[in-house]
Amino acid sequence: MDTQTIILAFSAFLIASFLKGLTGLGFSTLCLGFLSIFMDLKVAIPLVFLPSLSSNIMVMIEAGRFFEAFKRFWPLYLGALPGLLLGIWILGTTQNQSPKVILGTVMLIYGIWALKNKLLQLSKSKERRLMAPIGLLSGLVNGVTGSQIMPIMPYLLSVKMDRDLFVQTINSSFTFSTIIMIIGLGKLGLVTTSIISISAMGILPVAVGIFFGGQLRKRVADETYRKMVLILLVVLGCTLIIKPFVYKFF
Repeated sequence: MDTQTIILAFSAFLIASFLKGLTGLGFSTLCLGFLSIFMDLKVAIPLVFLPSLSSNIMVMIEAGRFFEAFKRFWPLYLGALPGLLLGIWILGTTQNQSPKVILGTVMLIYGIWALKNKLLQLSKSKERRLMAPIGLLSGLVNGVTGSQIMPIMPYLLSVKMDRDLFVQTINSSFTFSTIIMIIGLGKLGLVTTSIISISAMGILPVAVGIFFGGQLRKRVADETYRKMVLILLVVLGCTLIIKPFVYKFF
């Protein structure tokens, strides 16, 4: 990989990690959307793994309350495992881009709707009943598309919790999913020593972006934070919709 490509990749890491620190989500989807413009997705996906994993861990440490999140949402995390395994298998056997476009469309529509309307609030009983199915579907979507935020993000936004617990809960899910994806794609031969070495160097710009994004997150009101998350969701949806077309063009 040449120097210019590495600089562009690190720039993508810095921008995506700043938004990750600010909102608690979006690193992988934003990075892959940018990286796929100038490199093969088979290189971009494993290149993002370590920066993505480190960004999750940094945000989790900053948010705290890991055990509280795990105790409350463990069925959500457990349910994601079979979905991830099935999704990785589908990813390894098809090159179809249509699932990503469909996902991006859903994200875009939901984000616009949620910005104009009040979010639904789930009761405790519905929260518990939906955990495992939401985990399963989130794992499947993650495995097929590489995006980790649907439908887990709308579900968690509909559950009563403060922003730190939200950030901890969703990033614990991201971390678990990323580890499974590394193992699964490693078995498909997409994770090489050279890619992992460059990926590891990307942790430094990620740390810088997470720090400054996290500092800004602490200064915004809850309603402003909710709107920022939804606006980012709209941006991510647009990224997934246009990425296959941009990738073909370049």
